[in-house]
Amino acid sequence: MLFAHMAAVEDQLLATSKIPANSGHSLHKGTPREAFIKEFLEAHLPSTLAIGSGELIDSESQPAEPRRQFDLVIYKRSLPKLDFGGGISGFLAESVVATIEVKSTLDKAGMQQAITAARAAKQLKKCETWSFSSGYVPPAILSFVVAYAGPQQMETVLNWITEIEAAQGIAGARLPVGEERIRTPSQSIDGAFLLGTGFVTFDNFPVGFLNDDVRSSAPDTRWVAASATHGSLLWLFQMLTQASMNINGTFLNMVPYMNKLRVDIKTGG
Repeated sequence: MLFAHMAAVEDQLLATSKIPANSGHSLHKGTPREAFIKEFLEAHLPSTLAIGSGELIDSESQPAEPRRQFDLVIYKRSLPKLDFGGGISGFLAESVVATIEVKSTLDKAGMQQAITAARAAKQLKKCETWSFSSGYVPPAILSFVVAYAGPQQMETVLNWITEIEAAQGIAGARLPVGEERIRTPSQSIDGAFLLGTGFVTFDNFPVGFLNDDVRSSAPDTRWVAASATHGSLLWLFQMLTQASMNINGTFLNMVPYMNKLRVDIKTGG
């Protein structure tokens, strides 16, 4: 049932994406396609999460400094955000579960842009106090790319990722086998999903296609490329579901965010 439903939605997204193709401006093609993915997420993800658009900040972010705007930001509804107006927000790093870049057509330049943005997001400093946790908690902010069109072979996308990571000096260290693997974050994106074609994912999720025997026999494996006419949307959904289905006592520490506050204190009795 779940596969059939997600396959039908994937077909619907691909069909609906052809409507803005008649537009004469690239922005008018891309914005509706972002909205289609947002509507899918809002209809299917838990109500504890919300989806917005904007930039990510941490306690060390400075006013007016250059920051990447993300097409879609999946964040915890229970935590605050900054309203910049016009539907654009500033999301505290502590609240962000994942970011998604939506591409009409995925190419190497777009992948490079996404990896650069993902790398910056993962370097943000979180100010949290932990008391307990249960279930899978991602080791860093997740970064995904979703595209409506692109290469015919997912191996091409995989090659782009490895080439771009090497050019940016992202270490390709071996992933450990066992529980330590899921606690090891990707230093760039976590997955690229090409609707109707397949997906490439970083191999550190609790549920995947490989087991530890396969990983031990191929210790340099860090990415998995899968080809599938239907399944990209389902795999994105299950990764986001895994990332959100946990219980943890995490409390936002606001003190570092207020380090610029200067006041003149007077006391009385």
